[in-house]
Amino acid sequence: MKLNNIQHIFFDLDHTLWDFDKNSALTFEICFKEEKLNINLSEFLEAYTPINQSYWKLYQDNLISKEALRTGRLKDCFELLNLPISSCILENLSNNYIRHLPSFNNLLEDTQDVLQYLYPKYTLHIITNGFNEVQQKKLAGSNLTGYFSTVTTSEEAGVKKPHPGIFNQALEKSKALARESLMIGDSYEADILGAKNAGLKTVFFDYYGTNTEIPTRSIQKLKELKKCL
Repeated sequence: MKLNNIQHIFFDLDHTLWDFDKNSALTFEICFKEEKLNINLSEFLEAYTPINQSYWKLYQDNLISKEALRTGRLKDCFELLNLPISSCILENLSNNYIRHLPSFNNLLEDTQDVLQYLYPKYTLHIITNGFNEVQQKKLAGSNLTGYFSTVTTSEEAGVKKPHPGIFNQALEKSKALARESLMIGDSYEADILGAKNAGLKTVFFDYYGTNTEIPTRSIQKLKELKKCL
């Protein structure tokens, strides 16, 4: 069934349009080489990925700072793998990861095709919990900036998804009405529940196929949006 009366579409960025997993792996590969660390990348990422997700949840819930997120996830990962690392190298890895990450521009499958399809028909926007400077660099580096009329980050809004404040700011910034707006993202809690509480319609991008029984409209491929819109 088609979604009707939509004028504005809000996208999450990481894990929705921008291929965070692939770009993050390439970033760590460079960072390890710079520090001359002989680390098995696949083993590291297997340990790092769930740790990173748990730290982002703490950051989303305002339980830790940005600095604690950036260093804590790495420290915990090295401890889990029983890999000794100095505080100096840990700090270098934290800083260099953020520095290198936006230089990789891999997008998820069908991103460009879907945005080209939607752009003439709707006004497109970004709402992201990522760091402002990093997210802007990601958009520019992957040639996505031109598709989006507004970009709202949690740093700018002062609150993170799913807090209604970031959605309200995005609506105000874009001069959009909630009832005419759609949110698309990969986090059921942050993107979908947050947007619904702010009055937006939603499509859950179940990229990993882990939430098939979620009671909301969902897709597993971005190209499926063409059937909805």
